Amino acid sequence: MKQLFAERKRAFQKKQLKYLKYVFNDHFVLVLLFLTGYVLFEYSKLLKNFPKNPIIILLALALVVLILWPLGKTATYLEKADSQFLLPQEKAVVEHIHHSTKVSFSQWTLLAIVILIVLLPLFLKSGFTFWGFLLLLAIFTVAKWFIHHWKNTALLNGNDLDWEKAIETEHGRKQGLLKFYSLFTQVKGISSSFKARPYLNGLLKLIGKKPEHLWLNLYLRAFLRGSDYLGIFVRLTTLSCLALLFISNTYLALALACLFNYLLLFQLLALYHHFDYYGLNLLYPSSKAVKVSNLLTFLKGLSLIIFVVEIIINHHLVVVFGLAILLLFLNLIYLPHKLKNIID
Repeated sequence: MKQLFAERKRAFQKKQLKYLKYVFNDHFVLVLLFLTGYVLFEYSKLLKNFPKNPIIILLALALVVLILWPLGKTATYLEKADSQFLLPQEKAVVEHIHHSTKVSFSQWTLLAIVILIVLLPLFLKSGFTFWGFLLLLAIFTVAKWFIHHWKNTALLNGNDLDWEKAIETEHGRKQGLLKFYSLFTQVKGISSSFKARPYLNGLLKLIGKKPEHLWLNLYLRAFLRGSDYLGIFVRLTTLSCLALLFISNTYLALALACLFNYLLLFQLLALYHHFDYYGLNLLYPSSKAVKVSNLLTFLKGLSLIIFVVEIIINHHLVVVFGLAILLLFLNLIYLPHKLKNIID
């Protein structure tokens, strides 16, 4: 049993390594270096000019602790067929989950403690003593053990394994990782769900139901009703807006906004293959060229919405020109080229 789960772990890690080279590409690493430098510079500035009333700092530190506390999921590497084929080995599977919980607790607790140690100067400046900080770490570790133990217990019915819940939980964990990688490259194995969202039906009337707009209508429906596309749009657009709103360094804010916009539009190229497994679309007399042009038109419309929202939030001349140049480059050169590679 140990060998089986060890092989699954190695296989999934190998899959992740294949995608990580696209995540940490030269451009993204450069942005991370600049962002890290900026954060460290602002951190040192805060320590030198620490406010006399640190209530906001204390609230921020409390928020960090609350975020770190439940963070972390247990990697069980269970698969759908296990509920049938591993049922006779249920006790061994339960032991494996207990062991995985301990490993997960150790890894995530160590990560959280490292982050809190990095923030130690803020705790000390805010009135904590060193021994008080150590007591906080001890309480945090115990609390984190309880949350991991509770997550582990939630997968069990008494001493028996709740196979359906355990498999669903592991599937969700893997999907979360794959969806993150999909922001940077095309990823296989991502599943998605649909929601009717009737309150958005009015937007579907914006596009006329004409033969030349066939794919445009379908892309809009998939975007509004798919669990992935609309969620990614909201999250990345929100992040770019927050960067433009709260980061005082105009060039860094622009760089982050450009990065989030690029990730968003790149991810939405997946719409091209969204209907590949719907047999009825093959019966409609529509050429591949129309399908491509409709997708590019759809992405241009979204780019315009993004541009308008972002320049309302930050209308600095550098930001306006920077965003305009980026979105023009993406829509006129990069996205058509990338879409051609995806099709070929």
